[in-house]
Amino acid sequence: MPSSVWTLLLAALLLAAAWLLWGATARTVTVQVDGVALEVTTHRRTVRQLLLDLGLTLHANDRVSPGLDDPLRRVRAVDVQRGRPVQIVADGRTIQTASFGRTAREILQEARLVVDHYDQVVIDGMAYGLDDPLPAAVVAPPRRFFPVNPWAESQPAVLQMRVVRALPIMVDDGSLPYVIRTTAPTVGEALRQAQITIYLGDRVDPSLGSEVVTGLRVTIQRSKPVSVAVDGRTFRTRTRGQTVGDALTEMRIGVNGLDRVEPPLDVALYDGARIAVTRVSEEIEVTEEIAPFDTVYVADASLPIDEQQVVSPGAEGITRTRYRVRYENGEEAARTLEDTWVAQQPAERQIAYGQQITPQVFTAADGTQITYWRKIRMLASSYSAGTAGVSPSAPNYGRTYSGDVMRFGIVAVDPSIIPLRSQVYVPNYGMGDALDTGSAIRARRIDLGYDDSNLVLWNRWVDVYLLWPPPSPAQITWVLPNWPRVPE
Repeated sequence: MPSSVWTLLLAALLLAAAWLLWGATARTVTVQVDGVALEVTTHRRTVRQLLLDLGLTLHANDRVSPGLDDPLRRVRAVDVQRGRPVQIVADGRTIQTASFGRTAREILQEARLVVDHYDQVVIDGMAYGLDDPLPAAVVAPPRRFFPVNPWAESQPAVLQMRVVRALPIMVDDGSLPYVIRTTAPTVGEALRQAQITIYLGDRVDPSLGSEVVTGLRVTIQRSKPVSVAVDGRTFRTRTRGQTVGDALTEMRIGVNGLDRVEPPLDVALYDGARIAVTRVSEEIEVTEEIAPFDTVYVADASLPIDEQQVVSPGAEGITRTRYRVRYENGEEAARTLEDTWVAQQPAERQIAYGQQITPQVFTAADGTQITYWRKIRMLASSYSAGTAGVSPSAPNYGRTYSGDVMRFGIVAVDPSIIPLRSQVYVPNYGMGDALDTGSAIRARRIDLGYDDSNLVLWNRWVDVYLLWPPPSPAQITWVLPNWPRVPE
């Protein structure tokens, strides 16, 4: 066999012997990292060396049991608990660390960063309170194959933490100035965080939207709550005005010369002030008192009877009175008499009535011609002895006012209009003797008499002709009353 082959065989035997010797002297250790266990074989003497071989990078806060410098000859298991990786940005520097802290305060204390109540912690872009629970860690699942180092991928994602330092702001709220600390970006948000109430009428300088910077001084000019009753409405608002007049000007409520304001315009405002504006106006009012004129009838012998002419139209008397009227909020409050005068004296109306009587002829439907001296439009009704309202046992039953026995052809009239014992003619009735009267027969009423056997009921307007000759002038009513009212 060639020497080269023997040389290779010898080398292989030496390598196998070395491998067997290395395996015989190696130690088997169970390494558990964050709860993930793996058995490893090692010739390292200390825990630190073993972990370095496994590629584990540890932070100062990580927990290793047993200690990193303990020898491995008596160790069967190594337990490693890695803290959560954290990147802290604060005060212009970045700190990389790992922590078992459950709140931002615990992590910052481990990193020896001092924070106060007003500082703000932002974790992964969201604001957290110092003692709020941290968001859950996101851990990648371990590999199922080739678990040489399964802990590298099971490390939680880095927690991004930023500390925003609170800035001091001087606030002048009308009394003693005081300092607040805030992390808010604007003045308005800073005041809200400090629970400083700003009302709509308050003035803030610089404005609420201004940026918060170091050394900022914020001045608040406070408004006062007031209520204003005006024009039938009540307004509740806040104002920075110093006086009642300033408040009304700010609210654009105008006040005229006669208007009354309580309290007065120059009174200093106070919280809860109640302002009442009474609208006052004055008007001149003229009233008229009308005195009716009298009507006088004047006889005129040249005018036919029942004709009238207006000689003088007449005029009403007018008395005017002037008042100064004062209104408050639209309601009359006072009325003062200024003066009174007669604007027009009354003048009587004169009407001429006719007294000329001439015979006139009327031809009835049957061709009969009658001569009359007057025609009157009258409301006709009818009656008989049985319908006159007198008891048959009464001594005057069936007797008229004149004593005549009731019959067809007797009519009841008003003697002042148609003299008794004169004759009339009524179309569709015939001749009638005015021999009766009645309590309801007045003025232009006429009641046509019938026998009980031939009674015809009437209730209509007719022309009544007073037959010639006329009575004496003393028995004539020259101006007839219009009752019952003659229909148009």
